[in-house]
Amino acid sequence: MTPIQLHTDQTPNGHKASIMLEETGLPYEVRVVDIARGDQRTPAFRALTPNGKIPVVVDPDRGRTVWESGAILFYLAERAGVLRPAREEERTAALQWMLFQAAHVGPTLGQYWNFAVFAEEKWPAVIARFEREAQRVLGVLDGQLARSDHLAGAEYGLADVMTWPWINAAVGKLGFALDPHPHLARWFAAVGRRPAVQRGLLVPAQPPRAAAV
Repeated sequence: MTPIQLHTDQTPNGHKASIMLEETGLPYEVRVVDIARGDQRTPAFRALTPNGKIPVVVDPDRGRTVWESGAILFYLAERAGVLRPAREEERTAALQWMLFQAAHVGPTLGQYWNFAVFAEEKWPAVIARFEREAQRVLGVLDGQLARSDHLAGAEYGLADVMTWPWINAAVGKLGFALDPHPHLARWFAAVGRRPAVQRGLLVPAQPPRAAAV
């Protein structure tokens, strides 16, 4: 098999794809998109994705280019035949928690990151608003994980891969404590011990930056 090309950088969204590739065991090669330098705005990268965001995977053997992290995870699960929901109810559960990540977890933490860390002018009311929403979102995850070992049920799957990198950023980059959310903390620690997750966090091989995409 020709290696899949992973266009990525050291961000939570990028880590979704690198962790998934490590989980699948599919051969891949990394093409670093330095977002601090603006590589995502180059014509070559914009030819791969109209949204101009990482990650992107290119599968030469199938002639496929896939962008948006959730779509990438579903594609790689099908490509490798692993972590793929088997029954309709499992697919629905995985999809709803993946969309919850895409619509709530990532955007909320990303906006908090922007206003609390990157913004030159810090607006306390805005920061407090996104901090409250972040705590609400973490509480939703905690409630689900009180009922099941993983986000979409008993087994580790796509929803966990999709969500874990953002919780890792919340803890490691943004200083959120998981003490108020013990079920989320249990899940976070368990997923973080997976060898594929640990390897995926090192992709691309460069010092991590504070950028969030």
